[in-house]
Amino acid sequence: MSIRNEVKRTYGPALRLAIVSMLLCGLVFPLLVTGFAQVLLHDQANGSIAHLNGSNGKSVGSYLIAQNFSSPFFFHSRNVTLSASGVDPDITLKDALSQIPRISATTNITQSDLSRLVGQNIERTSWVFGDEYVNVLRINLALIQAYQSTYQKLDPALFVQ
Repeated sequence: MSIRNEVKRTYGPALRLAIVSMLLCGLVFPLLVTGFAQVLLHDQANGSIAHLNGSNGKSVGSYLIAQNFSSPFFFHSRNVTLSASGVDPDITLKDALSQIPRISATTNITQSDLSRLVGQNIERTSWVFGDEYVNVLRINLALIQAYQSTYQKLDPALFVQ
């Protein structure tokens, strides 16, 4: 037998298997998973993008990743040292309630109104029984929606498309 035929016979199946595996794992599987995600979980697959003033408004961030709110008239994310990844979009209910006096002093929105808004935006990790938390972006968008005239005065750039 020639060396060429011996190499083909020995390495041919391994090479074909490698090519088929690359096509299946590197092309077919990712496209299949992406297709299912787009059909079944459209918002999550696209990053859960938040828009100011509804779906036609300005994109302002993702509900899944912490946003950097530093203005005193917004709720702030957790300190990075308290969040393992630094991108946790949620704060505890206690943390949200502790920020109410600062926001009230800056915006002149009553503390009871802010407490009510926090109460309307409480989420849980496990339906009814889980720990209570508040998504920072979601509550800040609710704050802007509920007190639009106040926030237009505080930060007019928010409303520029």
